[in-house]
Amino acid sequence: MKMHQEYAKGAAIEAIPKLPLSLPWMTHIAVSLVSHFTDYIMRRSDGTVNRSLIRLLDLKSPRIISPIPNVSSTDLTLDPTRNLWFRIFSPSFASSFDKPLPVIFFIHGGGFTFLSPDSLGYDIFCRRLARKLPAIVISVNYRLCPEYRFPSQYDDAFDVLKYVDEHPWELPPEADLGRCFLAGDSAGGNIIHHVAVRACRSTFEAVRIRGMISIQPFFGGEERTAAEIQMPVAPIVSVEKTDWCWKAFLPKGEDRDHWAVNVSGPNAVEVAGLEEFPAVLLFVAGFDPLRDWQKRYYEWLKRSGKEADLVEYPNTIHGFQMFPDLPESAQIFYEITDFVARKAKAP
Repeated sequence: MKMHQEYAKGAAIEAIPKLPLSLPWMTHIAVSLVSHFTDYIMRRSDGTVNRSLIRLLDLKSPRIISPIPNVSSTDLTLDPTRNLWFRIFSPSFASSFDKPLPVIFFIHGGGFTFLSPDSLGYDIFCRRLARKLPAIVISVNYRLCPEYRFPSQYDDAFDVLKYVDEHPWELPPEADLGRCFLAGDSAGGNIIHHVAVRACRSTFEAVRIRGMISIQPFFGGEERTAAEIQMPVAPIVSVEKTDWCWKAFLPKGEDRDHWAVNVSGPNAVEVAGLEEFPAVLLFVAGFDPLRDWQKRYYEWLKRSGKEADLVEYPNTIHGFQMFPDLPESAQIFYEITDFVARKAKAP
């Protein structure tokens, strides 16, 4: 376990954020706008969303225009009937390396309800990831709630993994499918956990998953944790919003102790017996109401005999990696690079 700057190792402990939260003014404005629109304008009390308004406000990055130098991209469609496609990011200097590059399957966040791989923020993040590691990054588009409920999102992400395994020639020649990693933030962090479980029970020809990079995964339960009580309304995330997202995601009649939500709870799908379950690098932030659920996930993995590293940033927010003014948004790339390098060398 690591705590940013202190780098203390040991069992999971409570990271107490320093109050009050201080954000750079540009980040403060961006966070306030995102919170306001997703809390009060895009979501409706009847469980639907204003999808037309979302499309208008969700700035897109065309694949032919790169806001990050030295990274190219291309889009591949698997199934137009369910809008299943993915964007491949490749550093332009990939061919100059002596050996192939690892492959990162990235699943975006957004409460299962918002955003996509071509959303400007995620396009930029994946390009930075591809350039800094360096790696081939595959960013997956999946069906969104409430129009499509569980398990659509898990099915879509897993189907992309299987497709790439069966069609390796679709990737750049520098891609090494023997060194694959699953990565995701928020809802994407939830999705990659369940995809990893499915992958352990499936057969792959080329893909070998070496690790998972879980950035503030979206987990929950019926119980109210200390963090949720302490921070019912926080930047980007509020308890009311997470409740709404779970209701839009779950099959009707199910509660938040469903195994998809409370992954370490009473209905959990056990991973102790899954020998191929990958090592996990988990990021937690002090000003995230979800942090206690994320720490329970870490502790559950350890009890299950799985390898897990916890990196805590006590003084930042949910989605910090999307805001370049925050110092943690740069630090995270060092942590990811180190993790990928270590796990890619494993036999």
